[in-house]
Amino acid sequence: MTADDVLSVLALLRRAGAEVWVGGGWGIDALVGEQTREHRDLDLMHRREQEPALVAALAEAGFVESLDQRPVRFVMTAPDGGPGIDLDLHPLVFATDGSATQASFEPDSPFHYPASCFVTGTIADTPVPCLSAEQQVHFHQGYTPTPRDRHDMAQLRRVFGIATHF
Repeated sequence: MTADDVLSVLALLRRAGAEVWVGGGWGIDALVGEQTREHRDLDLMHRREQEPALVAALAEAGFVESLDQRPVRFVMTAPDGGPGIDLDLHPLVFATDGSATQASFEPDSPFHYPASCFVTGTIADTPVPCLSAEQQVHFHQGYTPTPRDRHDMAQLRRVFGIATHF
């Protein structure tokens, strides 16, 4: 997946009126302002009430749903012969204060997104909405990290000087 692929998906969703924020590895690269590794997917947080427009726009562009774990997440994949893009989509429910929650596989423990975690980064010199460094660190807890996770946290330490747990 290339930076151009990411920007194309974001432009498509913006035209459809769907507000999204980049998370995961691309979100970290957006925060540091450069692509630091290869990416196999694109994590996007979206407003749950905008999901019908988001799904319709992606389907019209040829994406098909390849995994349904709603209300927590779902995956849409570019068709065979396409650029091999997997979109890992996370529906958020926003409160009036700008914070949001996302369902989790543990119903009594939803994921929390403070209003301050919705920030702007850059991909290929283009401003993109993304999750803050603090939120990225928060979501990289409670599991055994992969080499990619270690790389991503090292980028946040390098650029922001923030503490991470691995």
